Amino acid sequence: MPETGQKMQYVSTNVSNSCFIFLTAVLLQGCNDSGGNGSGRQGGAQGPAQVGVVELHQQTSPKLMELPGRVVALATAEIRPQVNGIIEEIAFKEGGSVKAGDVLYRLDNKSYTAARDASAAAVKKAEATVAGAQSTFNRTQALVDNKTASPQTLDDARSTLLQAVADQDAAQADLQAAEINLGYTEIKAPISGVIGKSAVSVGSLVTANQTDAMATVRQIEPIYVDLVDSSANLLRIREQIEEGRLGIAKADGKPTPPKVNITLETGRPYSETGTITTTDTAVSESTGTFSIRATLGNPRHILLPGMYVRASVDLGTLNDVYLVPQRAVSRNAAGKAQAYFVSQDNKAELRTLETDGSTANAWIVTAGVSEGDRLIVDGLSHISAGAAVKPVEVKIDDGGVVQPASTLPPASESDGAAGQ
Repeated sequence: MPETGQKMQYVSTNVSNSCFIFLTAVLLQGCNDSGGNGSGRQGGAQGPAQVGVVELHQQTSPKLMELPGRVVALATAEIRPQVNGIIEEIAFKEGGSVKAGDVLYRLDNKSYTAARDASAAAVKKAEATVAGAQSTFNRTQALVDNKTASPQTLDDARSTLLQAVADQDAAQADLQAAEINLGYTEIKAPISGVIGKSAVSVGSLVTANQTDAMATVRQIEPIYVDLVDSSANLLRIREQIEEGRLGIAKADGKPTPPKVNITLETGRPYSETGTITTTDTAVSESTGTFSIRATLGNPRHILLPGMYVRASVDLGTLNDVYLVPQRAVSRNAAGKAQAYFVSQDNKAELRTLETDGSTANAWIVTAGVSEGDRLIVDGLSHISAGAAVKPVEVKIDDGGVVQPASTLPPASESDGAAGQ
């Protein structure tokens, strides 16, 4: 019996080993088959990757400068009284439009009217005194001519007349001052514009030249937008103009002011186009920036002082540049723009580019590209520098989407997958 058990155990062990060997052989065969298929696919993947390319050519492009800005009133007038008084009437609607010369406030004018009347009476008295002194002088002059009065008497008469005339002039000046003060009891708008809320009410006492303004009038049609730019950018623009790379629009042989379009805080473009009117002649020592002022129409009073806006300033036309689609450009660790191109031997070549702003869906490139270069715009995820590629001509629509070139048949699904 022991021998039989040992024999059965030996047979069982042989059967198990045989099964293990069989299963191992099957698995190995499966791995070999899979490896063979995989090597076939890998061999296919190592072939040239299909990429979409566009050919680049020199062209011109508008030079647009994007700047932040604040809206500023064309003129601002703070309303303050020039005489003391009690407010009797507020003659404007808060937040409404006023014209220069419109009455805004009326003060109690009784005391000023009385002062004006008293000054007018003093003028009449002075006029009577002058008339009397003039008659005395005339009579004395006749007596002196007849040798019946001494020259001293004539000198005294002349002195009295001159003093009377001076008193008349002083009285006239007092009358004029009284009339001015009386006129100041009607506080008028110095400029046309929109008036804010009143800081005082009827019955309030106001004093001449007080610190606090009674109200503020702002002229906002047209309106200013103050922009800020760096001095370094200003120098670059001047260099481009001097080197002829930036063309400035001219009229009658003189440069025309740059056009300005702004975008509101909501992201909506503003309908009115403005122009640059003034620039600062000094650079801020603390920030290294300078200010630019643009003037825009504001007929619907959409722009209000203090608003933040973004401005696009059209400086002119850049010559001999390349428009590189933004989808083809990435940034390296140093922040430099870079893109892949197809070399003469159909390999991916990574280049660093120099850009000068953007337009639509393209970067404006001034260096790093040559005439006729083939830029890779599709299939970028399947390539690396030096990899062999199969270029296929494509085009990019206005939305930045790659489309088959008009001269080529539409790409198949497999081609599209390779491009992706």
